[in-house]
Amino acid sequence: MSGDHHADATIARRVRRLETLLEEKGVITGEKVDEAIDAFLAASSPANGAKVVARAWSDEAYKARLLADGTAAVRELGYMDGSYQRLRVVENTATTHNVIVCTLCSCYPLRLLGPSPSWYKSEAYRSRVVREPRQVLREFGLELPDSTDITVWDSSAESRYMVLPRRPEATDGLGEDELAALVTRNALIGTAAV
Repeated sequence: MSGDHHADATIARRVRRLETLLEEKGVITGEKVDEAIDAFLAASSPANGAKVVARAWSDEAYKARLLADGTAAVRELGYMDGSYQRLRVVENTATTHNVIVCTLCSCYPLRLLGPSPSWYKSEAYRSRVVREPRQVLREFGLELPDSTDITVWDSSAESRYMVLPRRPEATDGLGEDELAALVTRNALIGTAAV
């Protein structure tokens, strides 16, 4: 944990120094930096990821595009504009369950999932989910059959992941808004089912 704190402090100093340089050169004011951060965070929500999932559940052609090129498909809905990261969407099936982690820090598709939960950033989650994913998922209350393969995907600064959860049974008559309401942030990370 102290290593994480040290890395966070180093990054914070670098960011602050960059902000100071930009302000000193008259490129931007501190208020404008704060406004940009606030606007980004205001538009970042797990509701965005839920809408992507609902569209994929409702539109097979969109789902195919999403699984082939998550970045491009999510841009169609306006959620990856200005993002430099690659988004890969991985689909849960009857025989495979996916879970996301960032073993180095807490890389995460913020725009689609909102601010990351504290447990996602914890050293315990980051180290254990890769070694014992079934046990970690069980601790989240997700009991998977022994026959289900679990794949752990490691996000990075360049590539982010999002899980496409399995569509629940008996939801054929639901519209996209109703489907999106079923999807949680944890389901988008893979620590819960829908």
